[in-house]
Parts: sequence; C-alpha cells; structure tokens
Amino acid sequence: MSISSIDPASSSHESTAPHGSATTVLVIGGGAAGLMAALHAAREGARVTLLERGTQCGRKILISGGGRCNILPTELDDRRFVTSSPPRLLRAMLRLWPLREQIAFFEHDLGLPLVEEEGTRKLFPASQRARDVRDALLRAFELAGGTVRLSTFCTTVSPEAKAWKVVTESEVLYSDAVIVATGGLSVPSTGSDGFGLRLAAQLGMPLRPTCAALTPITSDDVRFTALAGITLPVHLRAEDGARHADASGAFLFTHRGYSGPAVLDVSHVIVRACDEGRRDARLLAQWTPYGEEDWNDMLQGSGQHTVGSVLRREMPERLALLLCKLAQVSAGTSLAQLRREQRRELLRLLTACPLPWSGHEGYRKAEVTDGGVDLTQVHPRSLEALQHPGLFFCGEVLDAVGPIGGYNFFWAWATGRAAGLAAAKVRSRE
Repeated sequence: MSISSIDPASSSHESTAPHGSATTVLVIGGGAAGLMAALHAAREGARVTLLERGTQCGRKILISGGGRCNILPTELDDRRFVTSSPPRLLRAMLRLWPLREQIAFFEHDLGLPLVEEEGTRKLFPASQRARDVRDALLRAFELAGGTVRLSTFCTTVSPEAKAWKVVTESEVLYSDAVIVATGGLSVPSTGSDGFGLRLAAQLGMPLRPTCAALTPITSDDVRFTALAGITLPVHLRAEDGARHADASGAFLFTHRGYSGPAVLDVSHVIVRACDEGRRDARLLAQWTPYGEEDWNDMLQGSGQHTVGSVLRREMPERLALLLCKLAQVSAGTSLAQLRREQRRELLRLLTACPLPWSGHEGYRKAEVTDGGVDLTQVHPRSLEALQHPGLFFCGEVLDAVGPIGGYNFFWAWATGRAAGLAAAKVRSRE
C-alpha cells in the first residue's frame, strides 16, 4: 500500500487560489451529488480528487428515467419530501439552490437544454440521453482541474491533525476536507453498499432508521395479480397510524403486485410497517377522479344500463369485473336492480379500495433510501458535520426522500453544490 498526500504545491491545473493556500478535497462517490460537489469545489479553486469505487461515474444517473434522466421537476413542492429529521432543516437545505437557478445551471452553464415531458411536470435533457447529463458534469469538473480515480474502493475515513485520512485498498490519502457522497443502499448493483452510513455511525453521528423508498409493493392475492399488465391513473393513500402518504399518478398491476409512480411515492409507509413486522398498514386506491357522490349518481338510474357497462366506461374491463365480483354484484345487474347495500360496497371499492399487500421489492428496486444521517448533525448551509470539521455529507446519505419526478436529483444537486462550495473554503478558515 502506498501513502500519498494531495500536496497543493504539486498541482498543475489552474486555480483561483494560490497553490500554497488551495484547499485539498476528496469526494467519495461519483454519483449525482458527488459530481456536483466535486465540480463546485474545483471551480472555487480547491484541488479536488473524486474517488469512485466503480468503473464509471454516475451509474444511477445513467439508468434513471429509463435511460433518459429526469433531471428536475418543473415545479417543486417541498411538502412532498419525507424526513424523520426536523422539517425546518430540510426546508432550509432545499432553499440552498432554488429550482430556477438549477435549471439555468444545466441549460446555460453546462449547455444542456432541458425539455418538459408532456403532462408529467418532469424535465429531461432535450437529447433524451442520461449519458449526456453525466458527461456534461464530468467535462465541467475536468475543465475545472479536477481528477477522477475510478475503481477506487475506500475502506476507512478518519480525522488526523488538521487533516482527514482516507484509506483505500491501495493507498492512504490525506486532505483538508472530505465530502461523503456515497448514496444509500438502493440499487446495490450500482455499487451502493451503505459505506457513508457506516462511516457516520463509526464517527458517532446519529442515524435515522433506513428503509427502501420508492420501491414496488408486492401482493400474493391472485385476484389482483391476475390483473397484471393493466395500467391506469389513480389516487392512492397509504396509512399506518401517524404515518400516511397520498399520491396521484400512473398505477401498474404486475405479476408480483403493484408498481408505477403513484405506488412508489407512497411505498415508504408500507415498507416501514413491513420492516417493523406489522401487516396492518393500509393501501387504498381511488380508481377514477370521481368521488362517492359522483359514483352514487352514476350508479342510480333506470333503463337497460348495467353496473358493468357503467364501470367499463371509466376503467379497464378486467378491473371493472373484479370490483363487481368483490362487491358480490353481477356485472349484468341493471342499475334499477342494484340494491342499496350493493351500491354502498361498490362506492367503497371505487373510491377507497383496500389493496392486499404482502411485502415490497426492497433495495433491489428502490429508487432511493429513506432515513440516513440525521439532518441535525450537519450545518444546514454547508452540510459540514457539526462534530467533525472538514467532513461533509450530501445527497442520498442524508435523511431526506422526495417523490418520483426529479425531486431526488434536485436534492442531490442542491446539497452537493452546497457541500462543494463550503469544502473548498476549509483551509481559508485556518
């Protein structure tokens, strides 16, 4: 194992700070937050080395949005973020880099035009290629003088006298500041193994319990799994005592249960209950935009209209037939023959249908990790660990989760930039 110190005097790239006073920064993790942190630290004049354990940076960027990368939302509602930490801290961090400024950064600074996907409030690169997002960030970082080391597996990070010591499998590095942008536990095939979470715990920083978030929900009820392939817009509510979440959007029946943006956005409530060994959390579906009063009007009448024909006008036939079966009503029953108790049961199933669930797909298919480093443990403007000067955390490793639609990239970009800007100034504090 070799031992090396990133010596400012040996730097060959241009810097806005004199070589002798430039802060040396190690960024651990080459994902969205890490790339943004590294880029902004380098632009501030720091000598930055990004350590990525994989063979390429930004693997989650590359697979996001079906390979297109939903960079940002068109609008941001901070109430849709979930955290177990004080919400005021979350809101403060979200304000570090406003949405309009982030959009301008990608379009004007990086030269990456963004387009809104019709009807979704999601922004994608105009090229529809996630690789263009990753490559633009990498190019900007390298132009700022930064260095990338791939296939570099960090094993320990510890404070030394006025420095931080990072041990990899092949060498020991020292730097003024370390930015931990290692992600959480989601999609382990991309290299996420919880290193940053373990590091924080080893350094005595409290963690909020972690679980898979934005992950499909499973069901072993053959009545519902038989609907595999059906997709429709719905409103979902997940509730479990004090926990609850609502979401509207696409819903997909699968052979294993339920998926789609609406399911992913409320999944954390079900996952928490499941991980705590309970099965009493409820997942309720409103299949159409119509409430009880609207459906009550539609299910009353005379003539030859049947229950099945009314339901089939508003939803896929197989779902309509299942709801009739669950309500113990023949689809061929005329509206005039529908009994009051049958109509009441149909109204319940149409507007608050309980979906049986058995579990979830876990981190393997989770978009992000819920929980992580408690937000009270980092400064809300710099993301520097309060107990450990010179150590910064950003992105998924922190206790915050947004919904589908570019929210979690927004969080990664905002916290990554803040950590990078602050880390670059560490030496100037001496």
